[in-house]
Amino acid sequence: MPANLSELCDKARGLSDAEKLLLVDALLQQLDRPDPELDEVWADEARRRRQAYRAGRLEARDYEQIVASFPRP
Repeated sequence: MPANLSELCDKARGLSDAEKLLLVDALLQQLDRPDPELDEVWADEARRRRQAYRAGRLEARDYEQIVASFPRP
């Protein structure tokens, strides 16, 4: 980790919980912006899955089945 990043992390540890949440929110807003290239990758993947489903090569499951398959704490 670069020294300046390490220093920044040290400073962040000294923030109050409310200040940390504000910092995290500000960082996430910068990361959560449209990315046309990534959107196209996901659109291509959705098309491939739809084609596979229509061709009978992909099994569909209900949302409830999927959620039920996750381990419970």
